[in-house]
Amino acid sequence: MKPIPFNKPFIIGRELSLIADAVAQGHLSGDGAYTKLCHRWFEEKLGCHKALLTHSCTGALEMAAILCDIQPGDEVILPSYTFVSTANAFVLRGAVPVFVDIRPDTLNIDENLIEAAITPRTKVIVPVHYAGVPCEMNAIMDIARRHTLLVVEDAAQALLSTYQGRALGSIGHFGCLSFHETKNIISGEGGALLVNDARFAERAEVIREKGTNRSQFFRGEVDKYTWMDIGSSYLPSELVSAFLYAQLERAGEIIARRRSICSAYATQLAPLQQRLHIADFDEDSNGHLFYVLLDSLDTRSRLIAHLKSQGIHPVFHYVPLHSSPAGRRYGREGSGMQVTNDLSERLLRLPLFYEMSADDITRITAAIREFFID
Repeated sequence: MKPIPFNKPFIIGRELSLIADAVAQGHLSGDGAYTKLCHRWFEEKLGCHKALLTHSCTGALEMAAILCDIQPGDEVILPSYTFVSTANAFVLRGAVPVFVDIRPDTLNIDENLIEAAITPRTKVIVPVHYAGVPCEMNAIMDIARRHTLLVVEDAAQALLSTYQGRALGSIGHFGCLSFHETKNIISGEGGALLVNDARFAERAEVIREKGTNRSQFFRGEVDKYTWMDIGSSYLPSELVSAFLYAQLERAGEIIARRRSICSAYATQLAPLQQRLHIADFDEDSNGHLFYVLLDSLDTRSRLIAHLKSQGIHPVFHYVPLHSSPAGRRYGREGSGMQVTNDLSERLLRLPLFYEMSADDITRITAAIREFFID
Protein backbone atom coordinates (compact mmCIF):
# COMPACT_ATOMS: atom_id res chain seq x y z
CA MET A 1 0.00 0.00 0.00
CA LYS A 2 1.46 3.36 -1.04
CA PRO A 3 2.01 5.63 1.95
CA ILE A 4 0.31 9.01 1.90
CA PRO A 5 2.64 11.50 3.64
CA PHE A 6 1.40 14.55 5.46
CA ASN A 7 3.34 16.77 3.08
CA LYS A 8 5.33 16.34 -0.11
CA PRO A 9 7.56 19.03 -1.67
CA PHE A 10 6.94 19.52 -5.37
CA ILE A 11 8.23 21.04 -8.59
CA ILE A 12 5.60 22.63 -10.79
CA GLY A 13 7.43 24.50 -13.53
CA ARG A 14 10.80 26.10 -14.23
CA GLU A 15 12.43 25.60 -10.81
CA LEU A 16 15.43 23.59 -12.03
CA SER A 17 16.02 25.60 -15.19
CA LEU A 18 15.95 28.88 -13.25
CA ILE A 19 18.42 27.48 -10.73
CA ALA A 20 20.70 26.52 -13.63
CA ASP A 21 20.29 30.03 -15.05
CA ALA A 22 21.22 31.58 -11.69
CA VAL A 23 24.40 29.51 -11.68
CA ALA A 24 25.15 30.55 -15.28
CA GLN A 25 24.73 34.20 -14.31
CA GLY A 26 27.55 33.73 -11.81
CA HIS A 27 25.74 35.28 -8.84
CA LEU A 28 24.78 32.78 -6.14
CA SER A 29 24.81 34.98 -3.06
CA GLY A 30 21.83 37.12 -2.11
CA ASP A 31 20.10 39.93 -3.95
CA GLY A 32 20.75 38.80 -7.50
CA ALA A 33 18.36 38.98 -10.44
CA TYR A 34 15.91 36.38 -9.13
CA THR A 35 15.71 37.92 -5.68
CA LYS A 36 14.81 41.23 -7.32
CA LEU A 37 12.15 39.53 -9.45
CA CYS A 38 10.63 38.02 -6.31
CA HIS A 39 10.66 41.39 -4.55
CA ARG A 40 8.84 42.99 -7.48
CA TRP A 41 6.27 40.15 -7.57
CA PHE A 42 5.37 40.59 -3.90
CA GLU A 43 5.22 44.36 -4.10
CA GLU A 44 2.95 44.27 -7.15
CA LYS A 45 0.74 41.32 -6.16
CA LEU A 46 0.38 42.05 -2.45
CA GLY A 47 0.53 45.84 -2.48
CA CYS A 48 3.21 46.20 0.18
CA HIS A 49 5.57 49.17 0.25
CA LYS A 50 8.70 47.02 0.20
CA ALA A 51 9.34 43.28 0.12
CA LEU A 52 12.62 41.73 1.29
CA LEU A 53 13.36 38.03 0.93
CA THR A 54 14.86 36.36 3.99
CA HIS A 55 16.30 32.94 4.72
CA SER A 56 13.16 32.02 6.70
CA CYS A 57 9.97 33.42 8.16
CA THR A 58 11.78 33.21 11.49
CA GLY A 59 14.35 35.63 10.07
CA ALA A 60 11.59 37.95 8.89
CA LEU A 61 10.02 37.94 12.36
CA GLU A 62 13.40 38.67 13.95
CA MET A 63 13.88 41.62 11.60
CA ALA A 64 10.40 42.89 12.48
CA ALA A 65 11.25 42.68 16.20
CA ILE A 66 14.36 44.81 15.64
CA LEU A 67 12.41 47.31 13.52
CA CYS A 68 9.80 47.58 16.29
CA ASP A 69 12.68 48.65 18.57
CA ILE A 70 11.85 45.98 21.13
CA GLN A 71 13.67 46.57 24.40
CA PRO A 72 14.02 44.31 27.46
CA GLY A 73 10.77 44.26 29.39
CA ASP A 74 8.55 45.35 26.49
CA GLU A 75 5.42 43.25 26.02
CA VAL A 76 4.13 41.70 22.82
CA ILE A 77 0.57 40.35 22.53
CA LEU A 78 0.13 37.18 20.46
CA PRO A 79 -1.81 33.91 20.46
CA SER A 80 -0.40 30.91 22.27
CA TYR A 81 -1.61 28.63 19.47
CA THR A 82 1.22 29.34 17.03
CA PHE A 83 4.68 28.18 16.06
CA VAL A 84 7.52 28.99 18.45
CA SER A 85 9.15 31.49 16.06
CA THR A 86 6.26 33.93 16.57
CA ALA A 87 7.28 34.37 20.20
CA ASN A 88 10.99 33.61 19.97
CA ALA A 89 11.75 36.50 17.62
CA PHE A 90 10.62 38.94 20.28
CA VAL A 91 11.97 37.05 23.29
CA LEU A 92 15.42 37.26 21.66
CA ARG A 93 15.14 41.07 21.99
CA GLY A 94 14.14 40.78 25.68
CA ALA A 95 10.36 41.08 25.25
CA VAL A 96 7.71 39.32 27.32
CA PRO A 97 5.16 37.45 25.17
CA VAL A 98 1.64 37.97 26.51
CA PHE A 99 -0.56 35.11 25.35
CA VAL A 100 -4.19 35.72 24.45
CA ASP A 101 -6.81 33.06 23.74
CA ILE A 102 -8.11 32.20 20.26
CA ARG A 103 -11.54 32.20 18.67
CA PRO A 104 -13.21 28.77 18.38
CA ASP A 105 -14.40 29.46 14.82
CA THR A 106 -11.09 30.50 13.21
CA LEU A 107 -8.40 29.52 15.77
CA ASN A 108 -7.07 33.06 15.33
CA ILE A 109 -6.38 35.48 18.17
CA ASP A 110 -9.62 36.67 19.76
CA GLU A 111 -9.64 40.38 18.96
CA ASN A 112 -12.12 40.97 21.78
CA LEU A 113 -9.52 39.90 24.37
CA ILE A 114 -6.59 41.99 23.13
CA GLU A 115 -7.40 45.32 24.73
CA ALA A 116 -7.67 43.88 28.25
CA ALA A 117 -4.16 42.44 27.86
CA ILE A 118 -2.57 45.82 27.04
CA THR A 119 -0.37 47.42 29.71
CA PRO A 120 1.92 50.47 29.67
CA ARG A 121 4.71 48.11 28.53
CA THR A 122 2.85 46.76 25.49
CA LYS A 123 4.55 47.62 22.21
CA VAL A 124 3.35 45.19 19.53
CA ILE A 125 0.39 43.02 18.56
CA VAL A 126 1.20 39.91 16.49
CA PRO A 127 -1.88 38.42 14.82
CA VAL A 128 -1.29 34.97 13.31
CA HIS A 129 -3.48 34.04 10.35
CA TYR A 130 -3.96 30.36 11.19
CA ALA A 131 -4.60 28.08 8.19
CA GLY A 132 -4.53 31.13 5.92
CA VAL A 133 -7.81 32.36 7.44
CA PRO A 134 -7.67 36.10 8.19
CA CYS A 135 -7.74 37.57 11.66
CA GLU A 136 -10.15 40.47 12.22
CA MET A 137 -7.65 43.03 11.05
CA ASN A 138 -9.93 46.09 11.15
CA ALA A 139 -10.50 45.59 14.87
CA ILE A 140 -6.82 44.82 15.53
CA MET A 141 -5.58 47.85 13.59
CA ASP A 142 -8.09 50.07 15.40
CA ILE A 143 -6.83 48.84 18.79
CA ALA A 144 -3.24 49.44 17.66
CA ARG A 145 -4.02 52.99 16.53
CA ARG A 146 -5.79 53.89 19.75
CA HIS A 147 -2.93 52.57 21.89
CA THR A 148 -0.07 53.62 19.58
CA LEU A 149 1.09 50.04 19.01
CA LEU A 150 2.76 48.38 16.06
CA VAL A 151 1.24 45.36 14.30
CA VAL A 152 3.34 42.51 12.90
CA GLU A 153 1.26 40.06 10.87
CA ASP A 154 2.53 36.50 11.07
CA ALA A 155 1.28 35.48 7.63
CA ALA A 156 3.48 32.38 7.39
CA GLN A 157 0.45 30.30 6.34
CA ALA A 158 -1.40 33.05 4.52
CA LEU A 159 0.27 33.99 1.24
CA LEU A 160 -2.47 35.07 -1.22
CA SER A 161 -5.24 34.94 1.37
CA THR A 162 -7.12 38.22 1.65
CA TYR A 163 -9.09 40.26 4.16
CA GLN A 164 -11.75 42.54 2.67
CA GLY A 165 -9.84 42.57 -0.60
CA ARG A 166 -6.41 43.25 0.91
CA ALA A 167 -3.60 40.69 0.93
CA LEU A 168 -2.74 39.29 4.34
CA GLY A 169 0.69 40.52 5.37
CA SER A 170 0.08 43.92 3.75
CA ILE A 171 -2.25 45.37 6.41
CA GLY A 172 -0.11 45.67 9.56
CA HIS A 173 3.06 47.70 9.80
CA PHE A 174 4.95 44.52 8.88
CA GLY A 175 4.05 41.14 7.41
CA CYS A 176 6.08 37.94 7.59
CA LEU A 177 5.80 35.12 5.02
CA SER A 178 7.16 31.57 4.90
CA PHE A 179 8.19 29.41 1.94
CA HIS A 180 9.12 26.38 4.01
CA GLU A 181 8.47 23.12 2.19
CA THR A 182 5.22 22.63 4.15
CA LYS A 183 3.72 25.88 2.83
CA ASN A 184 1.72 26.52 -0.35
CA ILE A 185 4.50 28.27 -2.29
CA ILE A 186 7.85 26.74 -1.40
CA SER A 187 11.60 27.10 -1.73
CA GLY A 188 12.64 24.50 0.85
CA GLU A 189 13.45 27.15 3.42
CA GLY A 190 12.82 30.84 2.89
CA GLY A 191 10.69 33.78 3.94
CA ALA A 192 9.96 37.42 3.30
CA LEU A 193 9.49 40.57 5.32
CA LEU A 194 6.81 42.89 3.97
CA VAL A 195 7.36 46.49 5.05
CA ASN A 196 4.07 48.36 4.78
CA ASP A 197 5.07 51.54 6.59
CA ALA A 198 7.60 53.55 4.56
CA ARG A 199 9.21 54.88 7.76
CA PHE A 200 10.89 51.52 8.29
CA ALA A 201 12.00 50.66 4.74
CA GLU A 202 15.52 52.06 4.76
CA ARG A 203 16.40 50.60 8.16
CA ALA A 204 14.98 47.22 7.11
CA GLU A 205 17.48 47.05 4.24
CA VAL A 206 20.33 47.85 6.61
CA ILE A 207 19.33 45.26 9.23
CA ARG A 208 18.96 42.59 6.53
CA GLU A 209 22.46 43.29 5.20
CA LYS A 210 24.33 42.66 8.44
CA GLY A 211 23.74 46.22 9.64
CA THR A 212 25.43 47.82 6.61
CA ASN A 213 24.21 50.15 3.87
CA ARG A 214 25.42 47.69 1.22
CA SER A 215 22.13 47.84 -0.70
CA GLN A 216 22.47 51.60 -1.11
CA PHE A 217 26.05 51.10 -2.31
CA PHE A 218 25.00 48.66 -5.03
CA ARG A 219 22.32 51.12 -6.19
CA GLY A 220 24.98 53.81 -6.47
CA GLU A 221 23.46 55.94 -3.70
CA VAL A 222 26.69 55.97 -1.61
CA ASP A 223 30.30 55.61 -2.74
CA LYS A 224 31.15 52.96 -0.12
CA TYR A 225 29.26 50.89 2.40
CA THR A 226 29.90 50.61 6.11
CA TRP A 227 28.45 49.41 9.40
CA MET A 228 25.37 51.50 10.22
CA ASP A 229 23.21 49.55 12.69
CA ILE A 230 22.64 46.19 14.31
CA GLY A 231 21.68 43.43 11.90
CA SER A 232 22.47 39.98 10.63
CA SER A 233 22.73 37.98 7.43
CA TYR A 234 19.08 37.47 6.57
CA LEU A 235 19.46 37.06 2.79
CA PRO A 236 18.62 33.79 1.02
CA SER A 237 20.95 32.55 -1.71
CA GLU A 238 20.08 33.21 -5.34
CA LEU A 239 19.42 29.48 -5.80
CA VAL A 240 16.58 29.70 -3.29
CA SER A 241 15.21 32.83 -4.96
CA ALA A 242 15.31 31.21 -8.41
CA PHE A 243 13.36 28.20 -7.15
CA LEU A 244 10.88 30.49 -5.42
CA TYR A 245 10.32 32.66 -8.48
CA ALA A 246 9.43 29.60 -10.57
CA GLN A 247 6.77 28.76 -7.98
CA LEU A 248 5.47 32.33 -7.94
CA GLU A 249 4.97 32.11 -11.69
CA ARG A 250 2.40 29.36 -11.03
CA ALA A 251 1.04 30.68 -7.72
CA GLY A 252 -2.56 30.96 -8.89
CA GLU A 253 -2.57 27.34 -10.05
CA ILE A 254 -1.07 26.14 -6.76
CA ILE A 255 -3.61 28.00 -4.62
CA ALA A 256 -6.52 26.78 -6.78
CA ARG A 257 -5.34 23.18 -6.40
CA ARG A 258 -5.08 23.40 -2.62
CA ARG A 259 -8.50 25.00 -2.34
CA SER A 260 -9.88 22.18 -4.49
CA ILE A 261 -8.38 19.57 -2.16
CA CYS A 262 -9.93 21.29 0.87
CA SER A 263 -13.29 21.36 -0.91
CA ALA A 264 -13.06 17.64 -1.73
CA TYR A 265 -12.23 16.80 1.89
CA ALA A 266 -15.18 18.85 3.15
CA THR A 267 -17.60 17.25 0.71
CA GLN A 268 -16.51 13.68 1.39
CA LEU A 269 -16.45 14.10 5.17
CA ALA A 270 -19.79 15.92 5.36
CA PRO A 271 -21.70 12.73 6.31
CA LEU A 272 -19.59 12.57 9.49
CA GLN A 273 -20.52 16.02 10.77
CA GLN A 274 -22.24 14.47 13.79
CA ARG A 275 -18.98 12.74 14.77
CA LEU A 276 -16.37 15.39 14.02
CA HIS A 277 -16.23 19.10 13.33
CA ILE A 278 -15.11 20.13 9.86
CA ALA A 279 -13.55 23.59 9.76
CA ASP A 280 -15.45 26.26 7.84
CA PHE A 281 -12.87 27.91 5.63
CA ASP A 282 -13.17 31.56 4.74
CA GLU A 283 -13.79 32.05 1.02
CA ASP A 284 -10.78 34.37 0.89
CA SER A 285 -8.33 31.87 2.40
CA ASN A 286 -5.62 30.12 0.38
CA GLY A 287 -6.35 26.47 1.18
CA HIS A 288 -3.21 26.12 3.25
CA LEU A 289 -4.41 23.29 5.48
CA PHE A 290 -7.44 21.17 6.25
CA TYR A 291 -8.23 20.19 9.81
CA VAL A 292 -10.97 18.43 11.72
CA LEU A 293 -11.82 18.64 15.40
CA LEU A 294 -12.50 15.42 17.31
CA ASP A 295 -14.49 15.12 20.52
CA SER A 296 -11.47 14.33 22.73
CA LEU A 297 -7.73 13.80 22.87
CA ASP A 298 -8.34 10.06 23.17
CA THR A 299 -10.39 9.97 19.95
CA ARG A 300 -7.71 11.94 18.14
CA SER A 301 -4.98 9.58 19.31
CA ARG A 302 -6.96 6.53 18.23
CA LEU A 303 -7.78 8.05 14.83
CA ILE A 304 -4.11 8.89 14.23
CA ALA A 305 -3.17 5.29 15.03
CA HIS A 306 -5.92 3.97 12.74
CA LEU A 307 -4.82 6.13 9.82
CA LYS A 308 -1.14 5.32 10.29
CA SER A 309 -2.00 1.59 10.22
CA GLN A 310 -3.24 2.23 6.69
CA GLY A 311 -0.18 4.19 5.59
CA ILE A 312 -1.81 7.61 6.05
CA HIS A 313 0.11 10.21 8.06
CA PRO A 314 -1.92 13.04 9.61
CA VAL A 315 -0.46 15.35 12.26
CA PHE A 316 -1.76 17.42 15.13
CA HIS A 317 -0.49 20.94 15.49
CA TYR A 318 1.08 23.14 18.14
CA VAL A 319 1.60 22.46 21.79
CA PRO A 320 0.31 25.84 23.09
CA LEU A 321 3.22 28.13 23.88
CA HIS A 322 1.81 29.25 27.23
CA SER A 323 2.05 25.65 28.50
CA SER A 324 5.56 25.01 27.15
CA PRO A 325 8.66 25.23 29.39
CA ALA A 326 9.97 28.32 27.58
CA GLY A 327 6.53 29.90 27.43
CA ARG A 328 6.17 29.64 31.19
CA ARG A 329 9.70 30.98 31.67
CA TYR A 330 9.57 33.96 29.32
CA GLY A 331 5.90 34.83 28.93
CA ARG A 332 2.62 35.21 30.75
CA GLU A 333 -1.06 34.72 30.05
CA GLY A 334 -3.01 37.83 29.10
CA SER A 335 -6.37 36.07 29.22
CA GLY A 336 -7.90 32.75 30.11
CA MET A 337 -6.75 30.06 27.67
CA GLN A 338 -9.79 27.78 27.67
CA VAL A 339 -10.30 27.64 23.89
CA THR A 340 -6.60 27.15 23.19
CA ASN A 341 -6.31 24.38 25.77
CA ASP A 342 -9.39 22.61 24.47
CA LEU A 343 -8.94 22.80 20.69
CA SER A 344 -5.21 22.12 20.67
CA GLU A 345 -5.93 18.63 22.04
CA ARG A 346 -8.67 17.85 19.54
CA LEU A 347 -7.39 19.26 16.24
CA LEU A 348 -6.08 16.94 13.53
CA ARG A 349 -4.53 18.08 10.25
CA LEU A 350 -5.04 15.82 7.26
CA PRO A 351 -2.45 15.31 4.50
CA LEU A 352 -2.49 18.12 1.95
CA PHE A 353 0.03 18.70 -0.82
CA TYR A 354 -0.08 19.88 -4.43
CA GLU A 355 0.36 16.46 -6.03
CA MET A 356 -2.38 14.72 -4.03
CA SER A 357 -4.66 12.69 -6.27
CA ALA A 358 -8.40 12.25 -6.08
CA ASP A 359 -7.73 8.64 -5.09
CA ASP A 360 -5.54 9.81 -2.19
CA ILE A 361 -8.34 12.00 -0.85
CA THR A 362 -10.92 9.23 -1.25
CA ARG A 363 -8.67 6.75 0.52
CA ILE A 364 -8.13 9.10 3.46
CA THR A 365 -11.79 9.99 3.89
CA ALA A 366 -12.82 6.32 3.53
CA ALA A 367 -10.38 5.40 6.31
CA ILE A 368 -11.87 8.10 8.56
CA ARG A 369 -15.40 6.87 7.87
CA GLU A 370 -14.27 3.33 8.63
CA PHE A 371 -12.88 4.46 11.99
CA PHE A 372 -16.20 5.94 13.06
CA ILE A 373 -18.28 3.06 11.74
CA ASP A 374 -16.16 0.56 13.67
